[in-house]
Amino acid sequence: MISQLFWASRPISWINTAYPFAFTYWLITQSISIEMVLGTFFFLIPYNLLMYGINDVFDYESDLRNPRKGSIEGALLAPKFHRATLLISFLTPLPFFIYLLTVGPWSAKVILVLTVFAVVAYSVPKLRFKERPFLDSFTSALHFVGPLAYALALANVSLLDGIALPVLITFMLWGMASHAFGAVQDVMADRMGGVASIATQIGAKNTVRFALVCYLIAIAMIFTIPNANTLMALAFVPYLIVVAPFLNISDEGCADANRGWRKFIWLNYFAGAMITLLVL
Repeated sequence: MISQLFWASRPISWINTAYPFAFTYWLITQSISIEMVLGTFFFLIPYNLLMYGINDVFDYESDLRNPRKGSIEGALLAPKFHRATLLISFLTPLPFFIYLLTVGPWSAKVILVLTVFAVVAYSVPKLRFKERPFLDSFTSALHFVGPLAYALALANVSLLDGIALPVLITFMLWGMASHAFGAVQDVMADRMGGVASIATQIGAKNTVRFALVCYLIAIAMIFTIPNANTLMALAFVPYLIVVAPFLNISDEGCADANRGWRKFIWLNYFAGAMITLLVL
C-alpha cells in the first residue's frame, strides 16, 4: 500500500509544486518561518498525493489502455487500493490545510482554498475539469501556479503587483503549454477510455501548436517583468526545441510525443535551476 501511494503521488514531480511556494516565500520574506516549513511540506507530498491519488483512482479505466502508466509518468493503481487511496489522499493534507487557513491574510486563505479546490475538481466525478477541453489545461497550470500565488499572498504581496502579475501570467502560460503537450501522447488511449481532453477535442497536431504558441507568449511576457533578467527567456528555448518536431503529428501517431514528454520531466529541473540562479 505504501509503495502504491508513493508512486501514485508522482515523487519526481514533488518539487514542481513545493519549490514555487518555498522559493517565492523565502525570496520575499528573507526568512524561514513555521508557515514556510509547513507550507513547503504540504505542497511537497500531501498536495501531490491529493492531486494524483484521486486522479489515479478515477482514471483507472483509461489508464489500463495507456502504456505510460505503471512508471514514473504515472501509477497504475490496483482496484483493491482505490478506497484506501481516496481516504488517505484526502486525510493526509487536512491538518496542514487547516493550519494554513489559520495564518496569513484573507487573500492567502482564498487562494489556498481555490488551489486545493482546483486539484480536487480536476479529477473527481461530476466536476472532472480534466475532461473539459481548455479548462483542463488551465486547471492543470493552476496546480503549479497556485502555490506560487499563495506564497505571494501569504507574504502580503498583491497579485496585481507590477512584478507579480506578469510572473503569474508567464508561469500560467508555461503550465498550460506543458499540460497540452502532455495530453497529446494520450489522445488514442483517452478516446478509447471515453476521456475528453484538449487533445481529444482539437486533435494532436493542433494541440502541439497550441502549446508552442503558449510557450512563445510566455517568452514574450518575460520582457514585460520589471527588472527581470532577459536571459530567463533562454530557459524556455529547450521547450520549443522539444515541441517543434511534433507540429505535424497525427492522432494515430500520438504516442510518438512521449519521446518529447520524457525530456520535459528533466527540462523542468533545468529551467527551474536556471531561473533560480538568474533571480538570485
